Amino acid sequence: MNFSELKEMVEQDLSFKEDQLDIESLRIPQLHGKYLNFLTNEKILLQKLKWEYASLYKAKWEYYNGKMSQEDLKERNWEQFDLKILKQDIPIYIDADEDLIKFKSKVVLLEEKVSYLESILKMILNRQFHIRDAIAWRKFINGSI
Repeated sequence: MNFSELKEMVEQDLSFKEDQLDIESLRIPQLHGKYLNFLTNEKILLQKLKWEYASLYKAKWEYYNGKMSQEDLKERNWEQFDLKILKQDIPIYIDADEDLIKFKSKVVLLEEKVSYLESILKMILNRQFHIRDAIAWRKFINGSI
């Protein structure tokens, strides 16, 4: 599921039906479970992506250092890097590598998605307090308090 689909789903799930506060209160555990599952899956995917990034980073480091074997080059379908660069300049090449930039952008997007899901879970956990406050406000307006 992409980020915009997730946002649309959250918008639908977290909208209040003010005339059905009791039902909304009963939906809290269901919503919590749903978004906790999403968060768990995204965290696992994020960790896997970070490991893959680390592996690619190591391969690029070997590539720019000239330490990558011909077999590895052939397997990855990369050309031999013939330019001799200073060790201190290797991070410049690695940071500007298109493959790593694309991969890092996936990691950053997934980190944002995880952060978003964590904030949604906090909102769901606080939902009971909002419902309680809405009920108290209605009682106050109707003179029941």
